[in-house]
Amino acid sequence: MLTAHTIKILQSLDKKKFRQKYNLFLVEGNKIINELPESNFKVKEIFSTDPQKLDRKDIPVIQITENELKKISFLKTPKDSVAVCYLPEEEKKEDQNVQLVLDGIQDPGNLGTMIRLADWFGIEQIICSEDTVDFYNPKVIQATMGSFTRVNIVYTDLVEYLSKTENMNIGTDMEGENIYTFERPEKINLILGNEGNGMRPETEKLLQKCITIPRFGKSQSTESLNVSMAAGIILGQLFSESKFQ
Repeated sequence: MLTAHTIKILQSLDKKKFRQKYNLFLVEGNKIINELPESNFKVKEIFSTDPQKLDRKDIPVIQITENELKKISFLKTPKDSVAVCYLPEEEKKEDQNVQLVLDGIQDPGNLGTMIRLADWFGIEQIICSEDTVDFYNPKVIQATMGSFTRVNIVYTDLVEYLSKTENMNIGTDMEGENIYTFERPEKINLILGNEGNGMRPETEKLLQKCITIPRFGKSQSTESLNVSMAAGIILGQLFSESKFQ
């Protein structure tokens, strides 16, 4: 049985300050939880309505009721289990040949989707501005569908980072080069800006090339694409060149 104190702590983990206070975050659903043993994430304990479905003998797996699960889950339709994991130390890898760089992304679903895209295309690292939505936000973790275990996320001062990187800084702009004729350099930072305002002027100054996704619709009335949708289109084209497969 879950104590009121434990429920209160777990419920507080939807906020960054409490995740940092307790050094914990939540992962929901057996499908994602089963990917944790192959990752660097350490699990403190798991609360499950059906512990037999989780083959974990190395950590406590505590049986709870459906009603208790609803109290600690952040999902509208709670799934079988909730894992309580320790926040790891952030670790920056060497610059990878292809990286996503996110400037002020605020929507958890967008960050989660872009982490899934990075995983799909074999991109091992995403660089984020310090005000980008927190990686360990429960909505971000859920939106990644387990891809968060395979993509390294780093929060840093973007101006400082982009000023020193050896990768070419590429951004999107309506007047940029057509993505379908753009020749991708070997080492690239694909920079994507805030959903409403785009990238900051100080970030934009550090761009070395701009690209655009041309519109083919007759009306030409759609102002812009969702940032994670645009990321998917651009990455699909950048990786379509045979020499990068």
